[in-house]
Amino acid sequence: MPLQRAAFGAHSIRHVAGAGGIRFDEHTRDAGIQRKGNGRLMARGRQMRLRTWVCLALAMAPCLSGCALHGEVASVPSSWQPPSETVAHPEGLPQIGKWMLNAQYEPAHWLGELYRGKNLREPINIVIADMVAQSAEEARKHLLQNFKAAGYAVRKGHSTGYYGYIDGVIYEQLPEGNEEAFSNEPSEMRNNHGRMFGPHPYQGGWVFIGAFSRESMDLLDKVKHRYVSFNQARDDLSHRLDAKTNYRIKAFLDLDNALIGDPTSTSGDHDGIAVLVIASGV
Repeated sequence: MPLQRAAFGAHSIRHVAGAGGIRFDEHTRDAGIQRKGNGRLMARGRQMRLRTWVCLALAMAPCLSGCALHGEVASVPSSWQPPSETVAHPEGLPQIGKWMLNAQYEPAHWLGELYRGKNLREPINIVIADMVAQSAEEARKHLLQNFKAAGYAVRKGHSTGYYGYIDGVIYEQLPEGNEEAFSNEPSEMRNNHGRMFGPHPYQGGWVFIGAFSRESMDLLDKVKHRYVSFNQARDDLSHRLDAKTNYRIKAFLDLDNALIGDPTSTSGDHDGIAVLVIASGV
């Protein structure tokens, strides 16, 4: 399917015609959390139940016909499609790219760093669904406000130019500024940081995906930024959002993006789980 340009609010994207969309079952249930060893989040209690409702094309139609573009996503070949093994299909949710993408729309490697002799691939480990926002701009506003309230402000000193894939759409990263990311500490210190992608429209709501990691910092080291953990950053962000904002942890999604036994690439300590967080109200 050919890629098409589109925009939501002030955020430019590309759309693959023919994608589908979802909304949440109003009887969605809370999930509990149990920490183990290396910071892994495990779901317990009842599983979240989701239900597919309407076609994304209907939700997107007004914007495809009338929204002005703001900025532009780098050129993508019309025949480009993500390899099937790089796309997850969580039950009831849109297709989600398993990895943060680089400027070539390939799975991004963490600052090009080798971890235990392998390329360190950056997994998607956070999914946010805003069922409260009435527009893309409102969803973005909620995201920025809640991340700031959780201690993850927009900070300088991080690499930029990344993308995320949701159900036929390539999204530029949030925050959008040069060398900016969401981070709980300045880049000169040990910190958790990451980027979000979206919002992706579906009936009655908006979906974001994100990739977060923890890094150490040593100004005297030749390699100043060093990878520490994906799980620690994911866990800290999701718990802070749940405790300090109107976002609530609702479920844990198996995106099957933990690399085990790959000869050239690794996902570090990532366990293949993304935390699903939902806006509960303003």
